Amino acid sequence: MYRTSLVSYLPRTRGTTSVRLSVGAGGRQAVSASFSTSSSSQAQRTVKLIEVGPRDGLQNEKAVLTADLKTSLITKLANVGLRTIEAGSFVAPKWVPQMASTSQVMTSTALDALREHYGDSLSLPVLIPNAKGLSTFLSLLEAQPRSSVRLSNEIALFIAASEGFSKANLNTTIQASLDSLPPLIEQAKTKGLKVRAYISTVLGCPFDGRVDKTKVADLSKSLLDMGAYEVSLGDTIGVGTPKGWEELIELCRTKGVDVDKLAAHCHDTYGTAVANVLKCVELGISSLDTSIGGLGGCPYSPGATGNVATEDVIYALESSGISTSLLPSPLSSSAPEDLLDLGSERAKKFVEIAEVGEWVSAELGRTNASRAGAAAVKRMRWLREKEEKRKAKL
Repeated sequence: MYRTSLVSYLPRTRGTTSVRLSVGAGGRQAVSASFSTSSSSQAQRTVKLIEVGPRDGLQNEKAVLTADLKTSLITKLANVGLRTIEAGSFVAPKWVPQMASTSQVMTSTALDALREHYGDSLSLPVLIPNAKGLSTFLSLLEAQPRSSVRLSNEIALFIAASEGFSKANLNTTIQASLDSLPPLIEQAKTKGLKVRAYISTVLGCPFDGRVDKTKVADLSKSLLDMGAYEVSLGDTIGVGTPKGWEELIELCRTKGVDVDKLAAHCHDTYGTAVANVLKCVELGISSLDTSIGGLGGCPYSPGATGNVATEDVIYALESSGISTSLLPSPLSSSAPEDLLDLGSERAKKFVEIAEVGEWVSAELGRTNASRAGAAAVKRMRWLREKEEKRKAKL
């Protein structure tokens, strides 16, 4: 039987916290990570979360949400504070039917109202697989009334770091895929769009196995040189470990890649996603792709499970004194772990976010994959029921 996971914060050196995660015999292999929490290095540190649930999360769920439910999900995410929400993908519906309603979602009155309400503070990027996808999206932009807030100010492009995945996902080689991007980037920028880039399978491929980290570093530099403002490194099949991420990020650094322009995209297939996130933040990564309720996987990656849950990342970072800008500041910087105090404003806000994960998981008929989110919601429900019973006795 599995023994309950132990999380211990052990002093290592001054200003550094060691996070050790372990399980009993037969459980997952122990992992550990450390990151600085000294007031001088982390007091002003903020990590940005890019919510990918409505796109990368939903694209591998068996159930297909209606356009109305997708817009409801995006609205709920925005209303609890997420400000960069990947809203969909312009891929061929026959390959990814979950994304067939992206045009309908992006032009919905619900998202129009959301953009009007939040203005430039809200970004709803879309994934563009190729020239045809970009053409479809640009046509929507051109058809939009001039008085409206733009459908989106950003697109995301992607390539793979392994030939097997590139063939399965894009039906082309890595080099051919890379060569196709400059005209797309130039066209997007001409239309005033920012461009973000993804690299899939940076630490392992379902078809090729181990991936050459030097190749990943070279691809990252090429994409930034082409004009992408940020490159998201995707552990598509979730085989990464803190050590693997450290090797990759340090190799990128030695290759002249600006780590400030890198993001981490972790999957939790082997249960190491949160440990990997903490390691990436320690190494200087300040942008993280996360998915509400741990939604997701990859339709071209056999066995891959969901993205790292937004709620789990918020809990891990905020409880460690690192801001995500999604929760109120702690009353005391020396005691940020008040997320356990469900009477605090921080904890209440966290539960609001977690309830979105519970809601979308129920709509999809799946179990909420966020451990922190599910635990917070259950505990809040228990306290509410307890209070109702107390009042009933009065």
